[in-house]
Amino acid sequence: MIRVDHLEKRFGKKVAVQDITLTLERGVYGLLGPNGAGKTTLMRTILGLYKPDGGQVRWGEANARGSDFSFGYLPQQFMAFEELTVEETLAYFATLKKIPKSQRNEEVARCLKLVRLTGEAKKKMGALSGGMVRRIGIAQALLGNPSVVFFDEPTAGLDPEERMNFKMCIAEIKKQATVLISTHIVSDVEGICDHILILHNGRLAATGTRKEIEEIARGKVWVVPAEAKRESTEGHWHLINVYEQDGQEWMRVLSGEQLAEGKLVQPNVEDGYFCCIRGIGGESR
Repeated sequence: MIRVDHLEKRFGKKVAVQDITLTLERGVYGLLGPNGAGKTTLMRTILGLYKPDGGQVRWGEANARGSDFSFGYLPQQFMAFEELTVEETLAYFATLKKIPKSQRNEEVARCLKLVRLTGEAKKKMGALSGGMVRRIGIAQALLGNPSVVFFDEPTAGLDPEERMNFKMCIAEIKKQATVLISTHIVSDVEGICDHILILHNGRLAATGTRKEIEEIARGKVWVVPAEAKRESTEGHWHLINVYEQDGQEWMRVLSGEQLAEGKLVQPNVEDGYFCCIRGIGGESR
């Protein structure tokens, strides 16, 4: 269990993380927020890579990371030595993690299989595509079966099939680890996260299960004909999507007010997310 109490992190006069209190237990957490919301800063401060300017992080019953915890971390920018092969790169990270030499080859093979790159083991890192390098970053985070794994924008540069494979990896480790996935892409966390944390301007705007985040938008999601006069509702709604159905163009919008030409529809996680960051009803949970 990781307890975060009133955490704050500043860079000069800029407050990047403000008064964050939360508890992370076993399971998968999605940390959602727009670019610049403070997601990376929060992750690095929890991990101890940044020293907090206020509050504290407690690991289990201790005030610091204890020996009962092992860690995996994928940074937003994963760099590797281009002249090393894939398996040499993972062996290097396995050494840093103090995985016994007798277990390294087996562990490297296991993690390569998880990210479906077994056939690329002998290739040099410099010859890989950006998506493959990202997958190697995911693999190094999983070395040693860590009890805590933090992924910062893990699916950046991955194609749809690779994104699905990442979700399958998470499904395999979620029962034995605390996993935190930072992203601004709602679909990356919608189907795999037990809990969702929404960060906006350095503060937690909401926390809850997928269902609870959806409920924030209950009664606020409308579909209206695309030809509806925008002037009649200007300032009262926010556009989410435009789509075509049965030959007619429709707009999916959020509004806390009745829309004369609109029809209420079932909310989803993305609707709840946008309600939070755009201030359309809903309270932090």
